[in-house]
Amino acid sequence: MRHRSGRRGHRLAAIAMALVVSAPTAAFAAAPPQRPSPPRPWVSLCLKLKLMPQHRRVRCHFPPAPRLAAQTRSAAQTRLSTPIRPTAQAPRTAKARLVPAISELAIPTSPATPIGITGGPDGALWFTENYANKIGRIATTGLFTEYSLPTVDAQPGHITVGPDGALWFTEAVGNKIGRITTSGTITEYSLPTAAAYPWGITVGPDDALWFVESDANQVGRITTSGSITEYPLPTSGAYPLRITAGSDGNLWFTEALAGGLGRITTSGTITEFAAPSTGAMPIGITAGPDGNLWYTDANGKVGSATTSGSFTEYPLTDPNSFPWGITVGPDDNLWFVEQIANNVASVTTSGTIGEYPLPTPVAGPFDITLGPDDNLWLTEDYVDQIALVAP
Repeated sequence: MRHRSGRRGHRLAAIAMALVVSAPTAAFAAAPPQRPSPPRPWVSLCLKLKLMPQHRRVRCHFPPAPRLAAQTRSAAQTRLSTPIRPTAQAPRTAKARLVPAISELAIPTSPATPIGITGGPDGALWFTENYANKIGRIATTGLFTEYSLPTVDAQPGHITVGPDGALWFTEAVGNKIGRITTSGTITEYSLPTAAAYPWGITVGPDDALWFVESDANQVGRITTSGSITEYPLPTSGAYPLRITAGSDGNLWFTEALAGGLGRITTSGTITEFAAPSTGAMPIGITAGPDGNLWYTDANGKVGSATTSGSFTEYPLTDPNSFPWGITVGPDDNLWFVEQIANNVASVTTSGTIGEYPLPTPVAGPFDITLGPDDNLWLTEDYVDQIALVAP
């Protein structure tokens, strides 16, 4: 359990001031060259979800949304949101839990389409800008820095801290794994398989970086010196999406279109586990404080799985909420985002769920991470913002 300072309100106020005074003026990115590329994962999976009778009314959004972003940027640049109440439709919210305070910060470039986010070794947050083709950095004071990628239209996906103290990220359309130092030096490594569409990435217990190749249906491994190995999945068309290190010393990943989770040892042995419910579409995944794997399910659930493959599922208030990224919070609960319901949410390891709406309507929350300041930070994909949640 992490202990947080009682000066949370002062930190939020300082960030609000930094947002007004220090944040760079918004700049609009030139659109990348038009060329055929696969639809973004959240688009293709939402459309598949929409084919299910119970999800026929789900609202799918297509990036980028510069007009929507522009409408909300000026307000976000001057607003520190007040604490908000859980949605009225969430009766299972824990009674004794604090309502989080949420603030939002506009990314300098728009459209940016922020995707992955992680806490960096330098005490800042690092994130990817999928449409703007950049890696972004935001200090906990609210100051942004952005770094353009060498490969045009690489469409960076997710990002993690490597064992070498650099940030490692996927380039979905660039078909590369990228590395950026905290001073901004970028190195790129091409994948052996063409059009693999690398997406989720994490550091493994073997001090290598492990990632998934959604379109190639493989799990990949890259050493910090750039040596790459790829492992095909047993189930064809499984569409692996996110990956994390488990408490058992293995890597665990979601198989969105196979309806389950996969486990791979550091020597490359793969085992697959089917989720119990029909229509399951696992998306995000993280190792929980209870030693289990916790994941979001686009089929309107959040779930956990033991390292032996025993599942428990918890339905969300809105079956069309489209939950995505998930992480462990400073309170040892699991925190996740509901992309279409526009909520940040939490679940205890015993299954109590709380859901909290974001200040900006239709913000498209995408990924979430625990920051070095013991706050939660998330990307708002539709409106080019980074949100801070003080639980």
